[in-house]
This record gives sequence, C-alpha cells and structure tokens, in this order.
Amino acid sequence: MVFENEKKIEVSSYQGLTVDFCHKVGAGFILRGLRTAADFEYERAVAQMNRVMSSEIESVFMLTLPEHTHINSTIVREIISFGW
Repeated sequence: MVFENEKKIEVSSYQGLTVDFCHKVGAGFILRGLRTAADFEYERAVAQMNRVMSSEIESVFMLTLPEHTHINSTIVREIISFGW
C-alpha cells in the first residue's frame, strides 16, 4: 500500500453516518474525490446534508486527474475480491 508506513495516516471502517464517525474519531474534515460532474452533484448533496447534521465538519473535494476518471471504488473492490 502507498501509505502503509505513514504514521500520520490511519485507515478505519465504520457503519452508520459519516458525521457520527467523524465525531467519534474527532475528525473535522471529510475528504472526497471527484471524477465527473455526476460525482460533484451527488457529493454536493451529501456535503450539504452533512453540514445540516454537523456544521463543524467541513467537506473538502479534490478533482482526479483525467487519466484516472475511469477508476471507481466498485471496480477496485471487485478486483481486490479476486486477489489482485
């Protein structure tokens, strides 16, 4: 993994609302990647609802490089499930 030995980065999984998880771990930011305009529309709606539920947690968006727009989490999870 790219950040496997980076002490400042921790990977966690959770169930439930992201804002609840943020409160639990003391996170003040949610970092989300955007590939397309459709991603933006969806993530904007989620960020606005998160803001309503927890105004102190800020959503931050990063645009992907054009050559990576075809990569999405569903495809990555499927590839990993087959051992790649």
